[in-house]
Amino acid sequence: MVRSLDGLVLAPVADQAPGQVGTRTRFTYHERDGEVWAEYAGGDVVRGRLVGTRAGDRIDFRYVQLKTDGTTSSGHCVSLVTESPDGRVRLEETWEWESQEGNGTSTVEQVT
Repeated sequence: MVRSLDGLVLAPVADQAPGQVGTRTRFTYHERDGEVWAEYAGGDVVRGRLVGTRAGDRIDFRYVQLKTDGTTSSGHCVSLVTESPDGRVRLEETWEWESQEGNGTSTVEQVT
């Protein structure tokens, strides 16, 4: 069963490098007719947006963010929608910066 992300709040399970998304960052997701978008903020991120598409359990999106030091950055991410052992929505992400060097993986989970 494909679970909708619409209205869900998700947070990273671990911190990334300084100046990036971390455990204090919160993503508020929206979804409609294969379109996915979110606003996010917290930690070193003042304001961020993501927008993309979903096909089944695969999400492909671009993101852009403003950090507390006044710099901006952008990148691309592909996420797989899964489920945590306790039934919460989990996204397993593979991301790459487009505005700077760097790539990696991360996990975000539904905040209850």
